[in-house]
Amino acid sequence: MVSRRECLRAAAAGGAGRACSGRGAGCASPERALRAPAGPAGWERLPDILRRIRPPVFPDRTFDIVRFGALGDGGRDCTAAIRQAVLACHAAGGGRVLVPAGRYLTGPVHLRSNVELHLADGATLAFSQDPAAYLPLVHTRWEGVELMHYSPLIYAFEQENIAVTGPGTLDGQADAAHWWPWNGRTQYGWQPGQPDQRAARTRLMELAEQGVPVAARRFGEGSYLRPQFIQPYRCRNVLIEGVRISNSPMWEIHPVLCRNVTVRSVSVVTHGPNNDGCDPESCTDVLIEDCLFDTGDDCIAIKSGRNADGRRLATPTENVVVRGCRMKDGHGGVTIGSEISGHVRWVFVERCTMDGPNLDRALRFKNNAMRGGVLEHIYMRNVQVGQVAEAVVHCDFTYEEGAAGSFRPVVRAVFVEGVTSQRSEYALFLRGIPGGVIEDVVIADCDFRNVARGNLLEHVRGLRLENVSINGRRADREVAA
Repeated sequence: MVSRRECLRAAAAGGAGRACSGRGAGCASPERALRAPAGPAGWERLPDILRRIRPPVFPDRTFDIVRFGALGDGGRDCTAAIRQAVLACHAAGGGRVLVPAGRYLTGPVHLRSNVELHLADGATLAFSQDPAAYLPLVHTRWEGVELMHYSPLIYAFEQENIAVTGPGTLDGQADAAHWWPWNGRTQYGWQPGQPDQRAARTRLMELAEQGVPVAARRFGEGSYLRPQFIQPYRCRNVLIEGVRISNSPMWEIHPVLCRNVTVRSVSVVTHGPNNDGCDPESCTDVLIEDCLFDTGDDCIAIKSGRNADGRRLATPTENVVVRGCRMKDGHGGVTIGSEISGHVRWVFVERCTMDGPNLDRALRFKNNAMRGGVLEHIYMRNVQVGQVAEAVVHCDFTYEEGAAGSFRPVVRAVFVEGVTSQRSEYALFLRGIPGGVIEDVVIADCDFRNVARGNLLEHVRGLRLENVSINGRRADREVAA
């Protein structure tokens, strides 16, 4: 005999195989865009994913940046010395580039294959506040769109076996006078009449929709688009471990089109605009564990490209494991979207703690009819949620452009179990749109306390609740809306 729990698990895993209801006029079919692979479903896949994720190992060689001319007084520009140490380490076949105790001022650091950048206890890399230091332009991705732009603060392009490790600090030195005002909001130092990113952001999105080649999308100086902090791009075997990250211009850890990524025991404490903690984008086999996120935006945001550019590259993010992390402040604890036009699937979240007066949501989905991404096979279990400002599980297809697009948004095959929360406005906030129905969401063995407004459910099909309590009352039922 098959238990009801097993039936619910099968429903959550199997929903991706069915057509999504409510097809809107002119909407592209996500079933043609993405098919779920055959094989074991749900948590049974996790051991195989973890077996594939292995941090790189480096030769036992050390290249101390002080020997290349770096001075840890916080005043001398150490960019050239760090660059020489990285190149020497790479040329020797790999090893560790050591940043000893001290404060080292630097421009962008470009990693090469088989190089581990290690910050010793008491070491700080303080990144230049001068935008010109991040030239020449490099091939990067900004809010899900490829372009030629300022270098990220730590960058690697098409490299293998790279790492940033150690107990030291990475200080982006962004503040209300540097980088953050470019966001265009007064709370981050911008004043009326000052330049900001809005015109360049609009132009970048237009170029992508027009199919302009990436090499011709040239921004940088005068565009006021902020660079990311750590961005490995088209890399394999990446490790970010132990470091403390603060004062970032924009997104903190942003692997793009990478395979085999480990982010472990990292502390991200930064409250600037768009200061997401970790944003794997169009990546495969990613482990994020034992990290602290105290951020000005989403703690973790899983992405796969924006609109036409995401569909052009057509590379989903898949096989992402988040475990043992603490989310303190941020728009969402684990967010999927909004740059998800290349699709996201097989995400596993377990044994995390999410709590803070400025944490808005625990599990968040951001999709709309301009993105049209398929978000499926999302699993969360054994997560303790203290206080969140809005909802424990939040999905809103009216986000930004909402229904104003031709690509049907899809969220389906979501399974949440063993989650407790102590205070929220909603337990579940699930808002689909006509032609974009949220499908096959299973909530099991969950206890939601001090919920001010219950659930909000619009355009939802196949919502199943098993052994769920809201404000001490059982909420078991099946919902078709």
